[in-house]
Amino acid sequence: MSTPMNDQIFEAVVSTVAPGGQAHVAPMGIRYQEGGIVLMPFKPSTTHDNIVATGRAVLNIVGDTRVFAGCVTGRKLWPTHAAERIDGVRLACALRHVELELAERRDDAQRPVLRMRAVHEATHAPFAGFNRAQAAVIEGAVLVSRLHMLALEKVETEMSYLQIAIDKTAGPEEREAWQWLRAAVAQHHARAQERTS
Repeated sequence: MSTPMNDQIFEAVVSTVAPGGQAHVAPMGIRYQEGGIVLMPFKPSTTHDNIVATGRAVLNIVGDTRVFAGCVTGRKLWPTHAAERIDGVRLACALRHVELELAERRDDAQRPVLRMRAVHEATHAPFAGFNRAQAAVIEGAVLVSRLHMLALEKVETEMSYLQIAIDKTAGPEEREAWQWLRAAVAQHHARAQERTS
C-alpha cells in the first residue's frame, strides 16, 4: 500500500461489523503510519468496540460527502457490499477500500490507539478530487460532530464561511448534505435556547 508516512490526519469512513453481524459506518480521521493505518476513536465508540471484538475494519475512501454529513446527522444506513478477504463490509459508494486487521491496541480512557494492518485493498472508481463544496461539507460534518464541545457562535461563524463554498461550487449531493448539517445546527441551537429559557 503506497501511503504517506507522517502524522497528517485524513478524513475517511470506517465500516465495522459487530459480533452479531450489525454493520456500523462512521467518519473518522485516520493516520498512515509505519506501513499501517492508525485509528484513534473517542470512547464510547461503536467503531472501537467492534474492532476490539472482531479485530477487523474496512477503510472507505469516498467522494460522496453525503456519507460524512449523513453519519453525523443520524443517517447511518448506507448500502454496503461484503468485504473480499475479511468478515466485514465496504461502502457501495467507496472509490477505494482497504480491508484491515487489528495489529496493536493501546488502551486509553478517552482515545485508544488502534494500529491496523492492511490485508487487502481495491479501487472501484477513479478519484477526481474534491471541489470546495465537498471540502466544506466535510468541515461542516466535523463541526456538527462537535456541537456538544463548541460555542454556538463559533459554529455559526464557521458554517457561514463554509456557506460561500457551497454557494459557489456545490452540486445536488453537496447541497443535500449541507441541508442536513444546517438542520442539525439549527436543532442544536433550538435545544440550547430551550434549556436557557
